[in-house]
Amino acid sequence: MVKAVFPGTFDPIHYGHIDIAKRAARLFDELVIAVYDRPLKSIVFSPEQRIHLVQQAFAEDENITIMGYSGLTVEFCHAIGAQVMIRGLRVFSDFEYEFRMALANHRLAPDIEVIALITAEEHTFLSSSTVREIASLNGDVSSMVPPHVAKVLAERFQELGDSQQVVPTSSLRD
Repeated sequence: MVKAVFPGTFDPIHYGHIDIAKRAARLFDELVIAVYDRPLKSIVFSPEQRIHLVQQAFAEDENITIMGYSGLTVEFCHAIGAQVMIRGLRVFSDFEYEFRMALANHRLAPDIEVIALITAEEHTFLSSSTVREIASLNGDVSSMVPPHVAKVLAERFQELGDSQQVVPTSSLRD
């Protein structure tokens, strides 16, 4: 039985993540979506909230489980007996970053294979930071995230109001 891990922050989960996860779940006996608890970036949702949103997105998928984790991803893979780490590639700039990370992970754990899946064309523009920024500006993210995520995002940014500091300024605000 081959177990794979799809790690990420998932703040929030979007259709690009869902596409990669569902495709990976077809390739492996079990897919664990691993929600990292302490990213080095500003986040909108707590680890528990992110785990819950991911669980809702995959409630119908029998061979997908969701777990939170901290520390090195390869150590998490070892702890749960996973042999494969899944990563998603959207655009060319992702390749350089993911290539470096794969080499570092291979140095740390040569027994863990890293497999990159190329996202579906309609999701190439999607990133959690793009979704967060659009949602923070009261934009419509319904084509980017499942309905339960869109609802929670709207509620969260209404709660934060104008004082929110979790979304960096970019060209969408100009």
